[in-house]
Amino acid sequence: MATFELKMPKLGESITEATITKWLKNTGDTIELDDPVVELSTDKVDSEIPSPVEGVLKEQLFNEGDTVEVDTVIAIIEVEGEDDDDDTASQEEEEEPDSGKEKEADSKSGEKSQSAEEEKPEDKSKEKKPEEREGTRFYSPLVRNIAKEENVSMEELEQISGSGKHNRVTKEDLLAWLKDRSEKPAPAKEAKEEKEAPVSEKPSDKAASSGTSSKIPVGDKDEVVEMDRMRKLIADHMVHSRDTSVHITLFREADMTNIVKWRNKQKAVLQEREQEKLTFTPIFIEAISKALRDYPMVNVSLDGQKIIKRKNINVGMAVALPGGNLIVPVIKNAGDKSLLGLTKEVNDLAARARENKLKPDEIQGGTFTLTNFGTFGATMGTPIINQPQVAILGVGLIQKKPVVVETPDGDSIAIRHRMDLSLACDHRIVDGALGGMFLQRVAEYLENFDVKQTI
Repeated sequence: MATFELKMPKLGESITEATITKWLKNTGDTIELDDPVVELSTDKVDSEIPSPVEGVLKEQLFNEGDTVEVDTVIAIIEVEGEDDDDDTASQEEEEEPDSGKEKEADSKSGEKSQSAEEEKPEDKSKEKKPEEREGTRFYSPLVRNIAKEENVSMEELEQISGSGKHNRVTKEDLLAWLKDRSEKPAPAKEAKEEKEAPVSEKPSDKAASSGTSSKIPVGDKDEVVEMDRMRKLIADHMVHSRDTSVHITLFREADMTNIVKWRNKQKAVLQEREQEKLTFTPIFIEAISKALRDYPMVNVSLDGQKIIKRKNINVGMAVALPGGNLIVPVIKNAGDKSLLGLTKEVNDLAARARENKLKPDEIQGGTFTLTNFGTFGATMGTPIINQPQVAILGVGLIQKKPVVVETPDGDSIAIRHRMDLSLACDHRIVDGALGGMFLQRVAEYLENFDVKQTI
């Protein structure tokens, strides 16, 4: 029987490793083509890895909780067919005459070649990247991030007993150690330092900026719930955005009457013809894409004092997950797609996001983000910028309002469908004038929507 090596796949441009959260197949299990074998977790998304071959799982080379670099063999699958040892042996025999000449040439080099061979191990050790190893052990980026957030020094990390391979400290080891540390009474010296702290220091501000929790009293009937991994990442991302961008928020009300009427006519047609649900989201994304073409300086990122002007318009849309968290899949090249194309992609990404089936590349590369407060009944909100972007648009609840309508015969009061737009932008690069003009343009595209078009 031949064997197939299942390797840790590359899960995105910036992802170099992933954590094995769960083996979906056990040793000895039969595996069909495209059967999910293992569940992996990165800092961005969770993924199930399918098998590219049929066979039997012969060996699992890593345990659940282990962090593994990409292109590393994680499992051996036994497949039908003969092993290629014979081919390898015959290939070696064919190469023997040449290898004999090489040996003859090598013998002339004598001690020089021998000393060169002895230096090889030293060269390999030099090739190791210094950032991959701190202290005497390897620490995964996830462990290092948690340690940084909780102000755990390298000396303290070195003292933690690891349950992973080669005594590696896993996330569970670190969290257990932190829990044990928090339950121990603080030394008298630390208590004294807290007493002598200046009045001007605000513990709540310090805790918020560092990501650590302050001492908050817990009642007998209170329940303490540990944040899950995704919520911790969201919290860290939001604090980072607040500390990075200078947020300003601009507001504008848009008349959605024509769009509401058009959608009411088209949604049944689309459902019958394409089996697709027509929501307002693709209409919003279309308007945003057009406005970004008109104002390309909103479709940028800021790197220090350098402005990166994005060529592509990639609009992310915030999707609420069943567990209460958020994820932002990205519509790539949104400005080049029709309304029908946007509708299909929005529905597909939203459905797979809720089923935890997004690919890592599908949540990366966004240049602008849309978030819909109205889905949950909020009339408006002040969104936080999704780094490294410089703006995010929030849309509120569409509701009927009495408004003044100007006509050639004079003004009148009419019932119209209205919606609040809120644009949060980074004042370091998008000032009030540019942000206001961009927001005005989005509203104009919505209000002047072509009601004669079909989808």
